Amino acid sequence: MRGRDEDTGEFHSPSRSEQRRAALDVLELGGKLAVLTDAQLSKLPIPDSLMPHILETRRITSHIAHKRQLQFLAKQMRREDDETLDAIRDALDEKGEAARREVAAMHRVEAWRDRLLDGGDEALGAFLDEHPHADRQHLRTLVRNAGEEKKRNKPPRAYREIFQVVRDAMQAESEDSDET
Repeated sequence: MRGRDEDTGEFHSPSRSEQRRAALDVLELGGKLAVLTDAQLSKLPIPDSLMPHILETRRITSHIAHKRQLQFLAKQMRREDDETLDAIRDALDEKGEAARREVAAMHRVEAWRDRLLDGGDEALGAFLDEHPHADRQHLRTLVRNAGEEKKRNKPPRAYREIFQVVRDAMQAESEDSDET
C-alpha cells in the first residue's frame, strides 16, 4: 500500500492512476517505435537490449499476438531509466518537427508555382527579386508551356518542372543564407 508520510502528509509513491498513465505512455511510445523503419530506428538512441523486442514486435502481424508482444515490449521499456525513454521521445519529436518543416517548405514552393502561373510577369518579377539566382528565361518558358499544356489537356510536364525549378532556387537561396 502507498501510505502517507506522518510528518508531511505526502504520499510515499505515485497513485495507481499515475502509474497506469505512465505505463500507457510507455506502451504508446513502444507502438510508435514498432512502426518505424530500420533506418529510422538506427538514428534513435535505443538501447541494444530493446532492439530485439522492437524487431520482434514488427515481425508479428496477427492482431492479438502483436498486441501481446507490444505489451511485452512496453514492459521491457519500463525497466529502462526515465532518461533513456525521455531521450527516445525527444529524438522522435525532432523527427516530427523536421517533417513539419519539410511540408511547410513544400507548401511554399507550391504557392510560388501557383502565383507564377496565375500572376504572369509581376509574379515572376517578385520571385526573381527574392531568388535572383533563378533563370528568368527558363521560368518564363515553363510558365508559358504550362499554360499551353492546360489549354490542350496535355500531361502537366511543365507544371511539374516549374515545381522543381522553384524548389531548387529556394533551396539554393536557403543554403546561401545558411553559409553566411
